[in-house]
Amino acid sequence: MQLYARDVGEGTPLVLLHAFPLSSSMWLTQREQLAPRFRVITPDLRGFGGSVLGGDEPSIEAMADDVANLLRQKGIAKAVIGGLSMGGYVAMALCRRHPERVRGLILADTKATADPDEARANRLRIAERLSAENTVAVLAEELLPKLVGPTTLRQRALIYGRVRGLVQATPAKAAAWAQRAMAARPDSLATLRETKVPALVIVGAEDTIATEADATAMVEALPNAELLVIPRAGHLSSLEQPDLFNQAVTEFVNAIARTT
Repeated sequence: MQLYARDVGEGTPLVLLHAFPLSSSMWLTQREQLAPRFRVITPDLRGFGGSVLGGDEPSIEAMADDVANLLRQKGIAKAVIGGLSMGGYVAMALCRRHPERVRGLILADTKATADPDEARANRLRIAERLSAENTVAVLAEELLPKLVGPTTLRQRALIYGRVRGLVQATPAKAAAWAQRAMAARPDSLATLRETKVPALVIVGAEDTIATEADATAMVEALPNAELLVIPRAGHLSSLEQPDLFNQAVTEFVNAIARTT
């Protein structure tokens, strides 16, 4: 599967994998602010943005293989891999399936545990509605209000509007496929315990989807990790507090570039 990807800047390769149900458009501020320092690559995961869905069975592993193929196509042996939410699941699968490609790891507003039964059933219910209705109305109703924190809802109407537009632009078929893929994903804590590269775990202080407790569990599993809690941000910390997010990523990737 060939992914559409934006590729800007020069230097240490930094791959940023987007959240569900958005696209690489969510990384606009990161591309603008980080490209002067690094080579920033932001793929659309399969079915989202400019990437086709294909006919494979839904799986996070397939999405990770897509990213590994993208790096191969671009002649990049290793990259710092960052993922937010669903992108974090893909980043962890990449560590499991293609560890030789990972120079450093950034996990933002995500979790390493598999879905408990209730959450898995809810994903599958939403996937069925997406498939049956062929619209993303269910995501706008049920997921959109949880994607940003209360500070953003109160004070950052433009950001919330942008997120709403990205959700509404999502193809229903891709969203259903991704929900089924996430529902089937395995627990990744054992993968993190074997991941020796430097890692940065980021979480919005107001995130109720992937909580600070989830972030702490990942830091405790990783052999070489640090935790950053971003204040006044919910699940989309890179959009809600881009300056703090980008500063942390810059310091982290610079440190990797100096030491590896």
